[in-house]
Amino acid sequence: MTTTAPEFGLYVGEVTHRRVRPFHHRLRYRVYMLLLDLDAAERRLSRLKWLRPGRWGLMRWSAGDYGRKGDPRPLRAQIEDHLAAAGIALEGGPIRLLTMPRILGYGFNPLSVYFCYRPDGALAALVYEVSNTFGERHSYLIARPGADAGPVRQSAPKRFFVSPFMDMGMTYDFVVRPPGDDLSVTVNVRRGDEPVLTATFAGQHRALDDRNLLGAFLSHPLLTWKVIAAIHWEAIKLLFKGARYRVRGAPPTQPVTHGTVL
Repeated sequence: MTTTAPEFGLYVGEVTHRRVRPFHHRLRYRVYMLLLDLDAAERRLSRLKWLRPGRWGLMRWSAGDYGRKGDPRPLRAQIEDHLAAAGIALEGGPIRLLTMPRILGYGFNPLSVYFCYRPDGALAALVYEVSNTFGERHSYLIARPGADAGPVRQSAPKRFFVSPFMDMGMTYDFVVRPPGDDLSVTVNVRRGDEPVLTATFAGQHRALDDRNLLGAFLSHPLLTWKVIAAIHWEAIKLLFKGARYRVRGAPPTQPVTHGTVL
């Protein structure tokens, strides 16, 4: 399946979490995310007033905030190397990143997603880059070999410690509607065949311009600051519900875990 996905965009929507084991817990908050073509991101953002490439400002995006920490190579080269290790060659096709910008200098992205396309527009793979509050990152890379329409369905074993209230022996099932007029990314977490948690971002596309960026900033003030505050506030509520703290182990020795298509 080829894609008519925009190269750039602002996706405005909300994040929802629904936990069903070992107790019930829900949360919902409004967010916006950027869609950026890695090959042209800095050039495109340099034209904007409110979102700048690598400079301090109201909003900021820098490629150095992503990928393997300490790796000096361009972000695209890092992603292409991960794809090559999985036997996937983009042959120059675009890589588009879904992520939140830094707000007033602060940035934290629990999940950023790379949509990796072949030159004909077919979606070749997705890379899910996960960050935890301990300053660590790990990615899950899953090919999209088919040409079927509809949402992308993929799965990967959990290899990276994220929440101190979640065990490691679990599986992530991803359901993704790639960028278009709308977009959604759902992560279903399960232990064996038992569902544990469902997390979803769903948003509507808007043009990436100064008017929409300022509107998003004003309607979602201090976005990334509120995200990290919400993570800690929800952790307090989970403790009162009886959540048990798990000790963080060593991070994975490899930067990427490979998954499978469902």
